[in-house]
Amino acid sequence: MAMPYVSEEKKALSASVAKRRRKWQSYALLFILPSFILYALFVIVPTASSAYLSFTSWDGVSSDIRYIGFANFEEIWHSERVHNALKNTLLITAALVVLENVVAIALAMLVDNVRWLRNLFRTVFYFPVLLSGIVMGFIWNIILNYNFGVLNQLLAKIGLESIAIDWLGDPNYAMISIILSTVWKSAGYYMVIYLAGLQSIPADLSEAAAIDGANRWQQFRHVTLPLLAGAMTVCSVLSMIGSLKIFDQIAVMTDGGPGFATETLTYIIYKVGFSEMRQGFGTAMALVLFLLILIITVIQVKVLRKREVQL
Repeated sequence: MAMPYVSEEKKALSASVAKRRRKWQSYALLFILPSFILYALFVIVPTASSAYLSFTSWDGVSSDIRYIGFANFEEIWHSERVHNALKNTLLITAALVVLENVVAIALAMLVDNVRWLRNLFRTVFYFPVLLSGIVMGFIWNIILNYNFGVLNQLLAKIGLESIAIDWLGDPNYAMISIILSTVWKSAGYYMVIYLAGLQSIPADLSEAAAIDGANRWQQFRHVTLPLLAGAMTVCSVLSMIGSLKIFDQIAVMTDGGPGFATETLTYIIYKVGFSEMRQGFGTAMALVLFLLILIITVIQVKVLRKREVQL
């Protein structure tokens, strides 16, 4: 078969286009380079160095970085304190993933169904998200303080001072206080995602279900909830990652106490690395936490993806 004839003009045009494309690619690289250098300096290099430091006994200050092999990881495996922090972390994570999503769906349904002041409700529910974890911790410290806290003062005003509780000083209630305050702060963020999912569901589906005799609960369970599975996947993964990394609230509200009742993996990493000056051990724990988050996230996404329904 004869090859198609290509004129010299077309060859020259193709060469010109290719040259111009290479030129723009070089310009693009020049624009990307500063950001990449900063990213490498503050993310890639520290991450790589952390992997090495986890096998050392470095104290974070001295220049003496002694390689100790897997000693840090062996200590993590046998440490009762780490086991307690892991248990607390998983407990907080399980509770927050469930409660944050349940409350967020309820708030989204409320906002989606109100006829008046919809934007006001949306703003009020979302406002706690704008607060930093530190500020939120101080607010709830003022509310839950045993001696002069708002909650116990209200109980005293109505004659129920006998049931006043040391919300942050009692091991039986400190964890509950952290979980509920975190739900208060975070639920509005997930509400926005669920609200977007609700507004993308055609009204015809609920109307058809109502015509078939489905009540409001059956419509929600068999129509709305399956179509929110995509939003639920996103919210559950974000909630899980945030819960495993919870730090600010614990640092401000309980300092890991009383005792070690609310100490989590992220908080023990901070305490060991900066208070006890054991950067090597803290880095090893951070690496373990990273692997834990990675494994749980992969499993969670695979499980939740199977429930998603496409319109």
